[in-house]
Amino acid sequence: MLLPSRILVLAPHTDDAELGAGASIAKWIEAGVDVHVAVFSTAEESLPDGSVPTRLADECHESLDVLGILRENRTVLSYPVRKLGYHRQEVLEHMVQLGRDLDPDWVLIPSGADLHQDHSTIHDEALRAFKHKTVLGYELPWNHITFSASAFVTFERRHLDKKWEALQRYESQLELARPYFTLEFHESLARVRGLQVKHEWAEAFELIRVVF
Repeated sequence: MLLPSRILVLAPHTDDAELGAGASIAKWIEAGVDVHVAVFSTAEESLPDGSVPTRLADECHESLDVLGILRENRTVLSYPVRKLGYHRQEVLEHMVQLGRDLDPDWVLIPSGADLHQDHSTIHDEALRAFKHKTVLGYELPWNHITFSASAFVTFERRHLDKKWEALQRYESQLELARPYFTLEFHESLARVRGLQVKHEWAEAFELIRVVF
C-alpha cells in the first residue's frame, strides 16, 4: 500500500499516540508524510503527587518534538480524564472540524477492542466523523482482552529507538512505574509483531476501514 499524504492520529490522552504507533509515526515522518496528532485529555488526575497541572501537556509537546510532529500539526485539548463519554458531542464536533481542516487520508484511533472508557469514546466518535476515510486501530495491549492484528507497519531499529526516546519524555509516567513504559516491553512487542510478517520489527493495527 502506498503511503498517504496526510495522517491524523487521535489520542484519548497524552502518550497514547506514541505508545500505540510511535515507531510507525517516526517512519512516516522520515518518509515525508504530513502527520498530525490530536490529544483529547491531558489527564491531570493521573499525575504524581505534587506535579504542576500542565506537566503531562508539557511532556506531550516534548515527546512530539522528538518524533518530529510540527507544532502547528498538534491539537491538545483538556477534557477530564475518564470522562470523555460525558462530552461525546463536543468531542465529535472537534473531530468533524479536524476532518474539514485537514482532510486526512488515514486516521489512526484506539482499537475497537480497547476497554478503557475514554479510548472507546474516541473510537466510536471517530467512526462517525471519519466514516469515509481509511481508519486503523492502534494496539495498547494492557487495555485489550482480544485484538485483531490485521495490518502491520514494519520499520527499522532507528524508528523503535525514536519511539522510546519520545516515551522517555513522559517523566511523570516513568515515575509512576507504568509497566508499559519500559524499553523491554516495546522491544518485545515489536519483535512479536515483526515475526508475524517476517520482519525484525513491526507495530500491529486493527484494519477498520480501507478507502482506495
